[in-house]
Amino acid sequence: MTAGGSASPTRAAEQVRLSGPSVRLDTRINAIRPDLVDLRLADRVLSAHYAAPIERVCTTVAAVMRGRPSADAPAVSELLMGERFQLLEISGDWAWGYSAHDDYVGYLPRKALGAPTKTPTHIVSAAAALVFSAPDIKSPVVARWPMGGRFVAEEEGEFLTCRSGYIHCRHAQAIGGEIDPVVAAERLIGTPYRWGGRSGDGIDCSGLVQLALAFAGVVSPRDSDQQRALGEEIAAGDALVRGDIICFPGHIGFMADEERLVHANAHWMAVTVEPLADIVARLTPRHAEPIVARRRLP
Repeated sequence: MTAGGSASPTRAAEQVRLSGPSVRLDTRINAIRPDLVDLRLADRVLSAHYAAPIERVCTTVAAVMRGRPSADAPAVSELLMGERFQLLEISGDWAWGYSAHDDYVGYLPRKALGAPTKTPTHIVSAAAALVFSAPDIKSPVVARWPMGGRFVAEEEGEFLTCRSGYIHCRHAQAIGGEIDPVVAAERLIGTPYRWGGRSGDGIDCSGLVQLALAFAGVVSPRDSDQQRALGEEIAAGDALVRGDIICFPGHIGFMADEERLVHANAHWMAVTVEPLADIVARLTPRHAEPIVARRRLP
């Protein structure tokens, strides 16, 4: 069944009329299948069935988004606790739709989603936060939440009180309190590289950039090729500075200073900081132009 019911082309046309032939859209960020299309695209894509999105929220610590409704399908991204999801269809154990923060399309286990309740007030800002059973660091640990998870909490001394227990204030912060993106990325040094990951439990290169920029209040697309449009191109000959974004073929990272890059990479299978010159040397045998863009945010 489709979430919110499927709409016939006639019903969709009553709301949005297709003004010309269907256009080709990036299906990573536009929910289009041969049998079902997001109703918001009805003015550009003709389909026999449309569905209006219903907002849901991730209620588990994290949920892998996949390209097909199968646990064996490759990961495409990850939804973190407290993040919103626009649900278009539920079929068996799987939900299909897109994450609200970047429109990325994929399948999630339906049990990972719930109806939105209170808006999250805090976000895990350390690589991971321990959830204690009492406001005491000697009390039992009942859960571990990775960086990026969002939750509702109230301050109680040095702790944040939430539904699941108590989190030390050094492991989380109020949403909206900005962190330098490179500082956020550096907190994840040593985190395992995981394709499709975007949390403190495992992260890929573009996931690191997206998550770190979110802490600075910057909305970023999900994939490295999309992130090349961030900021402005650095003029040829200009020296690099901390925070500059370096784009490679299929890869991306932040300059930690004028010489070193912090990035999640499959070479070391971790988030590391290493000389940019070493990365260029490693890529040169396979790419005539190892660096495809150098971007600087305002």
